[in-house]
This record gives sequence, structure tokens and C-alpha cells, in this order.
Amino acid sequence: MARDETVVGGGRFDTGRDGYPAMRKYAGQWPNRVWAIEGCQGMGRHIANRLLADGEQVVDVPPKLSARARVFATGRGRNTDATDAHCIALVGTRMAGLRPVVNDEQLALLRILVDWRRSLGEDHTWMVSHLHQLLLEPIPGGARN
Repeated sequence: MARDETVVGGGRFDTGRDGYPAMRKYAGQWPNRVWAIEGCQGMGRHIANRLLADGEQVVDVPPKLSARARVFATGRGRNTDATDAHCIALVGTRMAGLRPVVNDEQLALLRILVDWRRSLGEDHTWMVSHLHQLLLEPIPGGARN
């Protein structure tokens, strides 16, 4: 989509081994492109990271904004791939201040450590609860408070 919201192209690319190179080749005809990806902290993370690794510019479109645009789109707000892509492109074109996605290796490492710490905490809580349950089983009527 151009800055004046004119649709300049479109296509459907699978997520298999051949889909990504085909998409990149197709998009190569627009040298000054910015990719608008919905949900770069969730489902869109992998494609955004792959585009970043290839030197592309990517902005994160929050799902709430694309959902709002979808309500006003033709098709009565139904969720289809074509409508989603159009609404994400509209938001990417219209909205100033969308967060550019950057490849921050330190942030990625911190996320891994935080996830690991959370997992350790959950495991510890489960083990203590399970041990408590096992220790109470031999006591008739359970333990008094």
C-alpha cells in the first residue's frame, strides 16, 4: 500500500520453505518498503524477526488497532486474510508513532532469563504444593489449621 493508501499489489504466500523467498522476491519491486506486521510480540514475532535479519524495516501494528480498522472495512468486520492484510496495511500507513521493531540481542537474552526464572518459580510452587499434599495423605482427616 502506498502512502496515499492506494493498493499497489497483493499476493498469497504460504508459510513453507518456498513461501518466504517468494514473498521477499515479490516485495523487491518496491525498494522503499516498510513491513507492517501485526502482533510482533506474539504470532507475528517470527516473521518480523526473519525480516529484520534480512535487513528489512518492520513496524509493529497492535492487534487492537487493526481490529478497529476491520470494523470499518467492507465485509461487515469479518475476519479474512485479505481483510486482515488490508487493515494492517491501513494502520501501518495511517498511524504515526507505531513502534519500529528492532533486533535487540540483549533484550532477547533478558526475555529468555525472565521466562526461565518464571518457570523455576512455577516448578517450585508445584513441588511444594505436591509435597504438602503427599505429607497430609497419611494423616486421618488431614492436618488441623
